[in-house]
Amino acid sequence: MTLITGDPREAVAGIADGSTVLVGGFGMAGMPTVLIDALIDHGATDLTIVSNNAGNGDTGLAALLAAGRVRRIICSFPRQSDSHVFDELYRAGRIDLEVVPQGNLAERMRAAGAGIGAFFCPTGFGTDLAQGRETRTIDGRDYVLEYPIRGDVALIGAHRSDRMGNLVYRKTARNFGPVMATAADLTIVEVSAVVETGDIDPEVVVTPSIYVDRVLDLSAATTPVLEAS
Repeated sequence: MTLITGDPREAVAGIADGSTVLVGGFGMAGMPTVLIDALIDHGATDLTIVSNNAGNGDTGLAALLAAGRVRRIICSFPRQSDSHVFDELYRAGRIDLEVVPQGNLAERMRAAGAGIGAFFCPTGFGTDLAQGRETRTIDGRDYVLEYPIRGDVALIGAHRSDRMGNLVYRKTARNFGPVMATAADLTIVEVSAVVETGDIDPEVVVTPSIYVDRVLDLSAATTPVLEAS
């Protein structure tokens, strides 16, 4: 049964040191900033983070990096104009980086959720990203073997949930959240509001409740928060 809570601390309780945490968001769009802040307060460390970016400015994922809680990050876009926190940590040798092309990143998590053992993808063939990797030529095209990315925890942002945990997203905030929810052992979601079961048309549900373990209702949060995307 999905836990519905207004307490960010309860939402992230039990996340262990050394966990692999999938963090939704495309830049700040759809990033679960309240859950990330709660994770910082929670104190888990030595984390591996999987996300599209390596943090923006000083909030959200960047704040988690600045707190020294992340050992390794797997992402597609580690460097942007405002990624100064990651830049400083990486240049100082205080964080490890694995760069994964964006489509490969999404597909590797989708494969984890679908129970696929591995797959061949053409992206990255012939580049440094393919060094030491198994390759294969299929129908005259070259491919690189990719393995699924699974998470111990997924932290994602959605627009609304019902009391069962069925989710809908808002515009571009629907990015990595749906695949991350399927690829983690524990999926924790922050939403702008929780509505009664039946108030969300089943035809528009994006992430079914079977993939959702905990929902943080920002409209009932115990501390002042910004509305989720």
